[in-house]
Amino acid sequence: MANRISHALVFIAIVVSFFFSSPIASSDSPFIVAHKKAALNRLKSGAEHVTVYIDIYNQGSATAYDVNLVDDSWPLDTFDVISGNTSNSWERLDVGAEVSHTFQLDAKVKGRFQGAPAVIKFRVPTKAALQEAYSTPILPLDILEDRPPEKKFEWAKRLLAKYGSLASVIVLVALFVYIMTTPGKSSAAKASKKRH
Repeated sequence: MANRISHALVFIAIVVSFFFSSPIASSDSPFIVAHKKAALNRLKSGAEHVTVYIDIYNQGSATAYDVNLVDDSWPLDTFDVISGNTSNSWERLDVGAEVSHTFQLDAKVKGRFQGAPAVIKFRVPTKAALQEAYSTPILPLDILEDRPPEKKFEWAKRLLAKYGSLASVIVLVALFVYIMTTPGKSSAAKASKKRH
């Protein structure tokens, strides 16, 4: 479900970028679209890691220079950075180009967390001031929440729910074929008994 929503947010961001790209394209400038998502990974020790992915696209008609990404929506009293950085920079982002950034956090506090969008600042040669763009926000995360343990045969239930109707049709067809072929064999056996 969360994956569908994140794909929908990316689609909306791209559609919005196409509607606004024609006026921006005529002014010959970059148009930055950024998508941010997070994934939870529960470890056997009970700890939980949050992996953050940020994809940045230049949908405009000019190159963006001195691209700087900052994602400071992760409070230090709630998260520790265990790999990567919450910021990154690139010298340039050409027209139609994409860059990605990933970092991993260790969650220290149990509860629901809603992260703010990441901020992307970049320079356009025709303007003196730095330009600013924002990523999509992430969906709320239930960090270190108690999850019911997955039952032994949960996978079987999912398979049955997904393919149960198909399996029942196959079983019925096989049973019908079996019934149609066995009366011929049993009647032949009865006929041989009558001869003896």
